[in-house]
Amino acid sequence: MREIFVSGGAGFIGSCLAEKLLEDKNNHLIIVDDLSTGDKSKLPQKHKERYRFIKADVNNYKDVAEIFRSFHFDYIFHYAATVGVKRTQENPVKVLNDIHGIEHLLHISKNSGVKRFFFSSSSEVYGEPVELPQNEETTPLNSKVPYAIVKNVGEAFLKSYKKEYDLDYTVFRFFNTYGPKQSKDFVMSKFINLALQNKDIPIYGDGLQTRTFCFINDNVDACYEIFKKSLEDSKMTNDVINVGTDYEISIIDLAKKIIKLTNSKSEIVFLPPLEEGDMKRRLPDVSKMKAYLNRKMISIDDGIKEILNDTSFIL
Repeated sequence: MREIFVSGGAGFIGSCLAEKLLEDKNNHLIIVDDLSTGDKSKLPQKHKERYRFIKADVNNYKDVAEIFRSFHFDYIFHYAATVGVKRTQENPVKVLNDIHGIEHLLHISKNSGVKRFFFSSSSEVYGEPVELPQNEETTPLNSKVPYAIVKNVGEAFLKSYKKEYDLDYTVFRFFNTYGPKQSKDFVMSKFINLALQNKDIPIYGDGLQTRTFCFINDNVDACYEIFKKSLEDSKMTNDVINVGTDYEISIIDLAKKIIKLTNSKSEIVFLPPLEEGDMKRRLPDVSKMKAYLNRKMISIDDGIKEILNDTSFIL
């Protein structure tokens, strides 16, 4: 039985990853979350006999140490983080505190037989694009906002621990991911929620800033395939992989699309631009991800329809 540690496992992406991991009967999970933004309702509803949930804060070394004294882990998925543009802007010190969680987990993992450390980084590390598409190897990491700095530091820690302690790693740079279990304070879920209530949809700035939106199944399936490959060859990769899509859409066009697909009477209203963190464009090079996923990605229209058909997406 493989013992797998999943931090942030009561959050959106972390809980969906846990569900996928539990499809393999050889996996046993310890799911850790401090529930500051996560919710127990998002925890897997199936295979409960093969996971245990522990409420703990990975930024607290004592919490982490106690868990590692009780369990021996083969793999670490570190997905816990303070997320959301508004939340991270309003709580910059809390964001920077997440560096401690990365350091704690790596410090203990290097001496406890962990075979690979999977880390959720972010498209935010790229900042304003200097080349498109944004490639893992050639695009500079130039963002100065605290959230991006934490992710960049996390990536640097992983590379350093590999060099000094031979701890294998994989970095997932997530671009906007959406799905039924996403909190309602992220752009896709927020717009859909407002449209279903025929309420005004607010857009910061002129709405011409572009993003790519990755449906949760594509995110989780790609990451899971990478994990499966690591089982076949523990030395397969110490790599960084963009996880997203290459379909670019402006925020105003996204709002219009959602209004159309929901038959909403919502109006688009414009607010002053955000002070920082609202990059003009994001467009990842996802050639690595596509090689692992090995199937066609879910279109944005189909992804929105999946949300609208899912009873777990509650107003």
